[in-house]
Amino acid sequence: MSDLDAIPVSAEVTTGNVEPLLHEIRHALKRLAGGEDGTVIDLQRLPLAPGEEQRIEAVLGEGEVRAEINALGPTLVQETAYPGVWLITHRNAEESVIARFIEVTDMPELLKSQRADIESGINKLESELADSTKKN
Repeated sequence: MSDLDAIPVSAEVTTGNVEPLLHEIRHALKRLAGGEDGTVIDLQRLPLAPGEEQRIEAVLGEGEVRAEINALGPTLVQETAYPGVWLITHRNAEESVIARFIEVTDMPELLKSQRADIESGINKLESELADSTKKN
């Protein structure tokens, strides 16, 4: 055994994409603050080495708002420590991650009520009120 065999060696695989992604998020926040539309970044489309996605999450941290949606599998919408930056994770019924996004926006589209749903709600409320009036 040589002296070189005693030297601990560790190899870290990195794509170098974490830092540029964080800069893109900063630029997107500045655009949002200036009144421009939001930005969506698909994390699964980025070439990231093992552990880099966790590093991004650690840098972004967690904010105060968290929403869970159950539709065709659970979805978690988590505000990061930076207001306007949201981490969205979609899972299938087997709990496997099927999509992950960073949205730089005031409010993620997923949390906004859709016009068709609002119309349906109006109809339902009007029906409830009509039924209530008939009973009195």
